[in-house]
Amino acid sequence: MKAGACHILVKTEKEAQQLKAQLDKGANFSQLAKKHSQCPSGKKGGDLGEFSPGTMVKAFDNVVFKKEILTVHGPVKTQFGYHLIKTLYRN
Repeated sequence: MKAGACHILVKTEKEAQQLKAQLDKGANFSQLAKKHSQCPSGKKGGDLGEFSPGTMVKAFDNVVFKKEILTVHGPVKTQFGYHLIKTLYRN
């Protein structure tokens, strides 16, 4: 199985929660990723492309491969910071 996902990575849980609130009100995920994400993928609107299970850290994988598609999940804490994760598809 493979999946495509995008994410926004920030340093604090508070910042992640503030961004999640904006997304819940209809903000554009890609625009927020470009503006706020600490990850190089932010330049691409948070797009991480397609990957297989085990490619990302466990907490990230659990969301991408087990949670609802096209829903923003998080904040999810990893050693990199706090993520808001949106799985685009699984195949």
